[in-house]
Amino acid sequence: MKIRRFIYTRVAKPVLFSFSPDQAHSMTIRFLALAGGIPGVARAVQAFSVTKHVELETKWQGMHFSSPVGLSAGMDKNGQAVQIMKAVGFGFTEVGSVTARRCAGNARPWFYRLPKTKSLVVHAGLANHGVDVIIPRLEGMARTFREDYPKILSIARTNDEEASSDEAGLADFIISVRKALASPAVQIIELNISCPNAFAGERFTDPPLFTELLSRVAKLKPHKPVFIKMPIELTWPQTKKLIDIADASGIVTGLVYGNLKKDRSDVVLKDELPDSVEGGLSGAPTRKKSTELVFNTYKEYGTRFVIVGVGGILTPEDAYEKIKAGATFVEFITGLIMNGPQFVEDVNNGLVELLKRDGYAHISDAVGAAHKR
Repeated sequence: MKIRRFIYTRVAKPVLFSFSPDQAHSMTIRFLALAGGIPGVARAVQAFSVTKHVELETKWQGMHFSSPVGLSAGMDKNGQAVQIMKAVGFGFTEVGSVTARRCAGNARPWFYRLPKTKSLVVHAGLANHGVDVIIPRLEGMARTFREDYPKILSIARTNDEEASSDEAGLADFIISVRKALASPAVQIIELNISCPNAFAGERFTDPPLFTELLSRVAKLKPHKPVFIKMPIELTWPQTKKLIDIADASGIVTGLVYGNLKKDRSDVVLKDELPDSVEGGLSGAPTRKKSTELVFNTYKEYGTRFVIVGVGGILTPEDAYEKIKAGATFVEFITGLIMNGPQFVEDVNNGLVELLKRDGYAHISDAVGAAHKR
């Protein structure tokens, strides 16, 4: 572990950070896709990187999660690095967000680093290869990754003028959902209603339109869990209204908190951030609000929804805080970029130590523990 941390922090990270964030991301994904496609590489990486922790293993909805720690949507947009993400210790992966048609995304640059603030500014605009390319890619993987490793396919409205009207946006969502439901390579479907960089804005956080979206998904009779990727900047009454709609729909199984932070007015920046840099903030600036939303949802709704906590996980303690607040699962990207691939195992090992410290035998014992004091 120490050797891998040294290699990343002293060798790999300085090299990657010498390139622009966009270049570094592209090179990383290409490398991971190449490595994962070589027979035996993923298995070797897993044998070298991952410790089995029975305390972290979770069975849910017929799926086995080796850890409650997953990769958030936005890193592996096109499902090219699933094998390696499993190999470095993630218990599951979010792919996407994907859209009904190929989407070029916003004008470059898509990313801007704020290393001291422990954040990235993200302005990708839902760039992806499209559902007709990404789902077959997932289906072409070995069964170990295709069916036995839980994957969430994050689905959004195609980010272009053609899908910008409400009716076109609804139809666009349904195209992708229908294809995801038909694929054995997709275990969970996420409806991303909160992308802050979309052409038509966050229209599906509007209660009537959100209601209509869930109504149309319900007509497909989804036989897989359906999650909602929630925004983090609505008030709690506004958020609660969306949760109540999700509850009434009868098809929503999970809530994911949350997406990028758009409002910079209350962010304490430790790096220079020019006004010309567009996008939402990831990482540390999202931590407090996302954890509050996890806490409030668990307090109000208990175990009605499985909750996924995302945002600002930069230490094992950050992940544990969200779990105690009520999250069954947690996800991150920025922590991976800032700390390297060994950070996944750092979090897994750290969670085991924190469970032992608090006298819990299994990670499920800690879920919602902050409400039991």
